[in-house]
Amino acid sequence: MSLVDLDLIRKYSVNGPRYTSYPTALKFADYSPDEFRASIQGSRRQDGPLSLYFHIPFCSTLCYYCACSKIVTRDKAKGARYLDYLFKEMSLLAPLVAGREIRQVHLGGGTPTFLSDDQLDTLMDAARRLFQFGPEVECGIEIDPRTVDVERIHRLRRAGFNRLSMGIQDFEPAVQAAVNRKQGFEETRCVIQAARDVGFDSISVDLIYGLPHQTLATIGNTLRSVIELSPDRISIYNYAHLPDRFPPQKRINVVDLPDAESRLRILKQCIDVLGMAGYRYIGMDHFAKPDDALSIAMDNGTLQRNFQGYSTHAECDMIAMGITGISQVGDSYAQNVKTLEEYEAALDAGELPIAKGLDMTEEDRVRKAVIQALVCRLELRFAEIEQAFGIDFHKHFVVELMALAGLAADGLVQVEPDRIVVTERGRLLIRNVCMVFDEYFRPASTTAYSKAI
Repeated sequence: MSLVDLDLIRKYSVNGPRYTSYPTALKFADYSPDEFRASIQGSRRQDGPLSLYFHIPFCSTLCYYCACSKIVTRDKAKGARYLDYLFKEMSLLAPLVAGREIRQVHLGGGTPTFLSDDQLDTLMDAARRLFQFGPEVECGIEIDPRTVDVERIHRLRRAGFNRLSMGIQDFEPAVQAAVNRKQGFEETRCVIQAARDVGFDSISVDLIYGLPHQTLATIGNTLRSVIELSPDRISIYNYAHLPDRFPPQKRINVVDLPDAESRLRILKQCIDVLGMAGYRYIGMDHFAKPDDALSIAMDNGTLQRNFQGYSTHAECDMIAMGITGISQVGDSYAQNVKTLEEYEAALDAGELPIAKGLDMTEEDRVRKAVIQALVCRLELRFAEIEQAFGIDFHKHFVVELMALAGLAADGLVQVEPDRIVVTERGRLLIRNVCMVFDEYFRPASTTAYSKAI
């Protein structure tokens, strides 16, 4: 039986958080560099391992659907100048985490391959010099296949990258033309094959459903092509048309978008086809082969959900660098400024470019642990929360357990005396399950969020 029940999806298709953090970024308030330094020094895991994230905001071309933090330019000098300031930020942060082992590095954007090979080499060399890399670091980078060739893939591998992520979105020419992203199957295949030839450990691709001119037939063709490419991980995101928030989306003709019913059927097809092709549904928008590190992390309890989506190494704090980067350290979040001007001004003054953030309350910590267990393990054992936080789960969450009754009646969860289990049908609607435990979520005010499905 398919885990996609269209009637249930219609019932639960409301706006809500993606839970890449709890509390979500909408709760962030003014936060100072001193508060961020204090959070690092006071972290419960202050001697533990770290993940590093570098945000490279530049793109050479504009994809109309994009809601990422990016700067569209062909001026390569901007990349060189940005690197100079990244090095300043790294130099300020490194002493604060001296001695902590780096286990993960990820470059996102924007398009990190906007930078030249030499610039990427310099960035990685600086990171190794300033931070303490462990013996087996996962180093991932997001690429645009249109900006790389086989030689660039070889250079990325020599620079130390061993995980690759790339956007595809859709291979249908009419869809690509409507969103200004023309990308051929063959150029994508060559990049993936080159990455395999030089020993990348994992290759991930992104798709989007709900784009203009998409139909069951066209997405079927794209899925067949993607399965032929055989990536280790596949993410399928729901296109949210919010032109007031993301002006480039105004170039998309709204009448070309599939209606709500068509989107649901497209999503069902994606999940069913990928499942039949052997991909494991991790949750929300992620699929992985059974032997991929993401699947293994889900089984052994080291899966986490953060601002990059699902990730491994739940024990790591994350330090983010570059504009808009969000760090997660202990029980705190800290977000960098959003513009180049603010970023440069702070670093020129010798200060960390922190703008917003929060320190979690004890109640936040409890609810974050609950939500992380649900989204990463699909099971919540009450005893684990009780022992970690000294509470009686049934008394503490009496209202939430009552609210789960409706979800249980619809077969999304099983509520047992000692645990909550998310069912196969409930996986797709896990955001709705998490909303029950979100102290800040208000169904009447959800315009800031995307549709749960």
